[in-house]
Amino acid sequence: MSASVSSPSLHQLRARHPLLVVALAAVAWWLVYRQLEPLSFAIVGRLPLAPESHLAGALQFFLYDAPKVLLLLTGVVFLMGVVHTFVSPEKTRSLLAGRRVGVGNAMAALLGVVTPFCSCSAVPLFIGFLQAGVPLGVTFSFLIAAPMVNEVALGLLFSLFGWRIALLYLAMGLLVALVAGVVIGALGLEGWLEGWVRELQAAPVVAGHAVGQAWTWSERVDSGVAHVRDIVGRVWPWIVGGVAVGAGIHGFVPQDFLAAFMGRDAWWAVPAAVLVGVPLYTNAAGVIPIVQALLAKGAALGTVLAFMMSVIALSAPELIILRKVLQPRLIAVFVGVVTTGILLVGFAFNHLL
Repeated sequence: MSASVSSPSLHQLRARHPLLVVALAAVAWWLVYRQLEPLSFAIVGRLPLAPESHLAGALQFFLYDAPKVLLLLTGVVFLMGVVHTFVSPEKTRSLLAGRRVGVGNAMAALLGVVTPFCSCSAVPLFIGFLQAGVPLGVTFSFLIAAPMVNEVALGLLFSLFGWRIALLYLAMGLLVALVAGVVIGALGLEGWLEGWVRELQAAPVVAGHAVGQAWTWSERVDSGVAHVRDIVGRVWPWIVGGVAVGAGIHGFVPQDFLAAFMGRDAWWAVPAAVLVGVPLYTNAAGVIPIVQALLAKGAALGTVLAFMMSVIALSAPELIILRKVLQPRLIAVFVGVVTTGILLVGFAFNHLL
């Protein structure tokens, strides 16, 4: 009986005071988000596991990253659902389509620089951009740049190697994101999105809202909630599965093995570094210890940076999550284009430095 009463009352509150409900939800979202990392350590600390064990590290990673990505997805999708009531996907596409080739890609790549996301955390914004009607190539420029070229990566590179290497990495990373996005956009692969994504982009209004009728804030909030139920409801199992794979890799792949395998200065070192890096998963801060170990063992800088780019721009968990949004052939094009760019960056660094 209480459940049947509480649900209508919540709906009535949202109908009467939609902005108040959104503000309270945003505060709750922020408080929960801030506590995810300490809570994950606290939970693992209460388990009968050695704190430095591989299993403890994998569990902590999963307990932190899975809810983090789900919270980011929920927030972004809700926001895009509200934005959808102001600016339709078709209008967004027409605005960006009117720009010169590469301008939208450059804007998206630069946005990625100031968003300190790992590859999985960037996926919610990628989905939100698609939901808002942003062209496919532009969304890919963001997806590539956000994990690979952000202030965390640049700060660490500057502190370890100086401003010259940090600026070169910034330029090369932005170039990869820009060119890969332009290439993917020029190929016209929108038909390779999953059907439900194309249907979402084509939907002009939320069901039940008359065309041309002014939106109330209650209806705008309802639109955001409807988008969350639809998109998060479809994608969350893939997110949990992808993060689980990443947690296993994060906890059980030894850094010494990677350092020994790639700490060689040979022509095949760059392709080998990329092939080993693509299946792995970590963020810029997590890969720096591996970078230091590789350099200490005599690996060429281009080889190390190619490895770093492949680990944080392409990862098995990211591809698992993207599978719910993209068809396999589009994922293959994405991986192929980005991998080619990373290889070129690695060889260029080894040749120039």
